[in-house]
Amino acid sequence: MDSALDAGGVLRVLIPDVAEKHHPAWAEEYVKLQAEALALHSYSTHFLHGLLQTEEYARAVFRCVRPSMEDDQIERSVQARLTTQALLPRKPACRMTFVLEESALLRKMGGRAVWEGELRNLLKLSELHNLQLQVMPLTREIHAGMDGPMTLLETPDHHTIGYVEGHRGSYFLTEPDDVSVMSHVYGTLRSQALDAEASRALIQRLLTGEA
Repeated sequence: MDSALDAGGVLRVLIPDVAEKHHPAWAEEYVKLQAEALALHSYSTHFLHGLLQTEEYARAVFRCVRPSMEDDQIERSVQARLTTQALLPRKPACRMTFVLEESALLRKMGGRAVWEGELRNLLKLSELHNLQLQVMPLTREIHAGMDGPMTLLETPDHHTIGYVEGHRGSYFLTEPDDVSVMSHVYGTLRSQALDAEASRALIQRLLTGEA
């Protein structure tokens, strides 16, 4: 529409605001903070973080939602999620680290073709200079993340905020003591997970069927 009306980019800047309307109300503040973040650190357990999802994988995730979403709701949600991925190539770059449970990589969300496409996407993303992927292997019997998934965001004014999402809602952690605990847990998770090179090798083995 911006091009058709020769608006010179005026309409294009509204894209994030339009996309946010397709997120649940309780997630809108997080979407805003994520778009502005200087750094993002995330631990995922059941499925991959939205920034890492292909269009087909995201569609499969939304099809799992219960009560079921209408097809048009699913498509709007998928496109909104893809819009958030503008953070990946953003300048100045956002520093991103992700710790992924191996079980989330093993789940063939959407079927084998979608799953293989997602693994290829992860390998491609792992080449970005500002992004690091680590896998928590199933061979590790216990680790620091047993309380579940979480995200840490560094805001433009260099404050760190914790974010936890659950059934039908989410909450932020802003108190220094709480954020300190989350940061400690995440740091421990990174030390317990495979390093970036070993994680990439594991994903390649999954893709080739050698794992």
